[in-house]
Amino acid sequence: MKLNKLVLLIISVVTVVTVASAFGQQGHAGDSASPSKPEPFTFVQICDTQLGMGGYEHDLKTFRQAVIQANALKPDFVVICGDLVARFNDKSVKDFKNIKAGFTIPCHCVPGNHDIFHGPQDKRNGINQEQSLANYRNAMGKDYYSFEHKGHVFLCANTQLWRVALKGESEKHDQWVKQTLAAASKKGLPVFVVMHHPLYTDTPDEKDSYYNLPTAKRKELLEIFEKHGVVAVLTGHAHKVIIREHKGMQLVTGEATSKTHGSPLGFRLWQIKGTRPYRHESVPLKGF
Repeated sequence: MKLNKLVLLIISVVTVVTVASAFGQQGHAGDSASPSKPEPFTFVQICDTQLGMGGYEHDLKTFRQAVIQANALKPDFVVICGDLVARFNDKSVKDFKNIKAGFTIPCHCVPGNHDIFHGPQDKRNGINQEQSLANYRNAMGKDYYSFEHKGHVFLCANTQLWRVALKGESEKHDQWVKQTLAAASKKGLPVFVVMHHPLYTDTPDEKDSYYNLPTAKRKELLEIFEKHGVVAVLTGHAHKVIIREHKGMQLVTGEATSKTHGSPLGFRLWQIKGTRPYRHESVPLKGF
C-alpha cells in the first residue's frame, strides 16, 4: 500500500511540473502571445506610373500593361511608390483610378512629389503645399497608413512631409510613424516601409539632392528604422533601379512604368519566404 501511495505521489509531482513548464513557455495570463511564424507571400512593387511623364497616351498604355502582367502573377497585393501622375488634376486622377481599378488584387498607393507639392515655395497653378495635400486626400484618400499581412507590417509613408516640413502635418506624420514602428516592434513583426523618395542613392552620408531625403531627416529615419526592425524600404522617384543594403536593411528603388533612365520599363516582384535578404526580381513590360 505504501508503495502505491509513493507511485501516486511521484505521478502527481511530475504532472504539476509538466503543466507549470508548459504554462511558462506559453507566457503568463495577460502577457502578449508570441507572434506566429510569418507565412510566405509575394507582392508587386510598381514605381512612378506618372501619367504624362513619358507621353500621356504612352503612360496610360504602360500602366494598363503593368496591371495585366501583375494580375497574371497572382501576388497577394501591389504597392505603388508614388508619382501616380505627372500633373495632379481631375483628368489624370480619373484615368489613374480607372486603370488601377483593373487590379484583381489589393493595391496600396503612396504619394510622390508630382502628387503633393514640395513646400511653401512650390506653387503650381496658384495652389500651395497645404492645398495640394488636401486635394490628394480628397481624391486618393490617406497619404500615410499601415497594414499587416501574414506576419509583416507595411508602413506607407508620405515623404513630402519629410522633404519640406509642413507645420501641423509633418509633426503628426512623424508621431504616427514612431508609434506604428513601436507597435510592430512590440509584436515582433518585421516592417516594410513603402515611400517615394529614397533615403539615399549611394551612401548614407551623401549630400542632399533632388533624389534623396535631407541629411538630418535621413539620419533620424535610419536610426528609427534600425531600432524597430525595418527589413526593407521600397521607393521610386529615381526612374531607375537602385539596390542598396544598410545594416541588413534592403533599400530598393524600383523601375518606373512611365519613363526610365537606363532601366527597362517594368516593376518588381517580391517573394517573402522568411529568409533574408528577400528575393525580388525585375518584370519588364511586354511590348515596350
